[in-house]
Amino acid sequence: MIVSPLVPYLRLFKIISKEDEVLIEAAFERRLFNEGDYLFNPDNVCKEMFFICKGVLKIIMPDENGGQVIHFFLKENQFCTILRSFTNQTKVNEGIAAACDAEVLTISKVRLLKLYEDLPYLESVIDHITRQALLDKVELRNSYLGLNSTSRYQLFMKQQADIALQVSLTDVASFLGITQQSLSRIRRNVY
Repeated sequence: MIVSPLVPYLRLFKIISKEDEVLIEAAFERRLFNEGDYLFNPDNVCKEMFFICKGVLKIIMPDENGGQVIHFFLKENQFCTILRSFTNQTKVNEGIAAACDAEVLTISKVRLLKLYEDLPYLESVIDHITRQALLDKVELRNSYLGLNSTSRYQLFMKQQADIALQVSLTDVASFLGITQQSLSRIRRNVY
């Protein structure tokens, strides 16, 4: 059985018996990813959901220049998937990559649906967590609207300092929508 933070995290939302804990832990597979590894490649159908035990993942999209833009960072004790693709089984251009070395638990959609059959309450728990995470993402993204580069960086450091300590400056610049050179200048002037 995998010893992970998953069940303790789920217990924040619902009492889970030892028997159910065994079923939940057995349904997930532990995987390690190095910084830059893709967990899910763009232009595919996302068939897995991830729970982050250690590290930071990033949701990315290709930009018009063939590079990538980071839309979100996700950290420990968060679920991660491309929800539209995972739910509707459609191809999407978003991807998921490790922003630093990461340990995650993975579960396929097929195994998750089987787990929901075995533990019907679990679907509403995970749906609640996912809904709240989506609302948090929208609120976080909206908090950056209308801010200049320096203010976006300062807000990032205030709201997500724990992530800033784990990811590259290139990733921070991409998330903030600025060049790495601008970020270096901002950092020199701010500190």
